[in-house]
Amino acid sequence: MSGASTDQYSAGEQGLGYIYQPRFALLKLLQLPESTSVLIEKDDDLDFVDKDGVKTLASLKHKAVGDRLTDLSTDFWKSVRIWLARYNRDGRSDASLQFFLFTTGTVSDTSFLRHVLDGHVADDEQEALSQLAADALSKSGSKLINGIAKEFHDLNPEEQEDFLSRITIFDGSPRIADVPAIIKDERMRSVRREFRDAVFERLEGWWNDLAVKLLTGQRTEPIFGYEVSDKLSAFADEYKSDNLPITFRGKTPAGEIDADNDPRLFVVQLREIGIASNRIRNAILDYYRAFEQRSSWARENLLVAGELESYEDRLVDEWGRYKDVVFEDLHDESADDVLLAAGKALYRWADMESGNISALRIREGVTEPYVVRGGFHILANSRPLPRVYWHPRFLSRIGAVVGATE
Repeated sequence: MSGASTDQYSAGEQGLGYIYQPRFALLKLLQLPESTSVLIEKDDDLDFVDKDGVKTLASLKHKAVGDRLTDLSTDFWKSVRIWLARYNRDGRSDASLQFFLFTTGTVSDTSFLRHVLDGHVADDEQEALSQLAADALSKSGSKLINGIAKEFHDLNPEEQEDFLSRITIFDGSPRIADVPAIIKDERMRSVRREFRDAVFERLEGWWNDLAVKLLTGQRTEPIFGYEVSDKLSAFADEYKSDNLPITFRGKTPAGEIDADNDPRLFVVQLREIGIASNRIRNAILDYYRAFEQRSSWARENLLVAGELESYEDRLVDEWGRYKDVVFEDLHDESADDVLLAAGKALYRWADMESGNISALRIREGVTEPYVVRGGFHILANSRPLPRVYWHPRFLSRIGAVVGATE
């Protein structure tokens, strides 16, 4: 069944409202000066503070399509109740406060609220806002609104006018599904069009994690606009021609890592040269991250034709050159301990040094070591024969070695 729910008890719009807050906050921080900061669910849905210390309390209303805001709409008056409390707390007319209402609905043409719409220009004959509000409130039979009216009338006439003058309504605000397109169109023009979806997904994932930290108290400082700009710039840089995005740093496979019994060929090779279990575990992580990272790049069509094959050829060539140096003094009669030592030396280079060699990067900007280290493990796992190996005699023994683990 398609279409919006008509059930009066549907929680759909309320649910959208909760996830609308962080997405809308991201949009506004990208649109406002970078010195602006935001907190979520503190004094209001969103609290914005500019460089001069002026705080804007923003109420967000994600409404059903066609919803209209009228004189006695509870959406407006519930926000007024919140704002009145903050206005009283901060010294009334001395308060450095503004009040914004962002609603996806529209203000009725016959409502006095049109006088506080963004962009409205008051005419010379307009009644005072306080009188317009009082006239509207006098028509209410709602206990909720009447209670708010009492709080409003506790202000003196000058304070009532001052309070209402601080309110701005932005109707027709973007709906939650429209926000990504706006961000991509307005703020990502420096990002190649084919990569904007991926960059936005990365940005929003980082942003949502930051919002959770704010809401759970893990972060107590507000988020500044420049933090968003810096993160967006960093993500965008990863999609330039000399770079690739790194999205598996710190990630681990779903299953348990069993370094002592893993049957994969690259792990068998490491056990053959006596590598300790904790180092084998690191190798398994490098393999997983490199493999999944390559798959991600392929899904996003970030690699040019033949790039991965050419990269692996470079790794094999560099490995071969270092292998020839390490194995140079070996001969047919070399003792097992000498062979093991040579294998460990070759692997030590791949494990500890190769990730820092700029010539081994798949692209100049890709500096994450697991891409290189994991690349060697992928090559060591090739079938029927590995393209790289560590023990000098591994290729001649591979049948017996692999057979014993199967």
